[in-house]
Amino acid sequence: MVEQQSDADIDRVFHALADATRRDIVRRTLIAEQSVTQLAAAYAMSFAAVSKHIAVLAEARLITKRAEGRVRLVRADPTAIARAQQLLRSYEDLWRGRVDRLDALLAEEPDAAASTAPSSSAAMPGAGAPAARRGTPAPTASTPPTENPTT
Repeated sequence: MVEQQSDADIDRVFHALADATRRDIVRRTLIAEQSVTQLAAAYAMSFAAVSKHIAVLAEARLITKRAEGRVRLVRADPTAIARAQQLLRSYEDLWRGRVDRLDALLAEEPDAAASTAPSSSAAMPGAGAPAARRGTPAPTASTPPTENPTT
């Protein structure tokens, strides 16, 4: 069962994991505890920038920090990663169930969907007529539509 998390907690976790550097920090610190200095040396950014990434991960509770003398050590929290994975799995299950039900519904009446669907020209008035016949040139990808086109 998925442990109940607030929306703010979930947002913090996925915000933290949205950045490639932070995901890499989590990966490295799942393998072994590392000092902030060791982590900073692994990236082409300032110590302060790496420290900010670590702070975001700590706020999301994806990592824990501890002091050993003057050294700050960082370790990923595997239970936090497991909670994020569980949450994603629950969304996957939810959407798989919805798609399966939709597939079953569509399989029940394959001809009903085709016979009741409106044609594309009937759905939009004037859709079947070329733009030039309606008195305006058709816009292209390079020329956006205008209210008073000049030719």
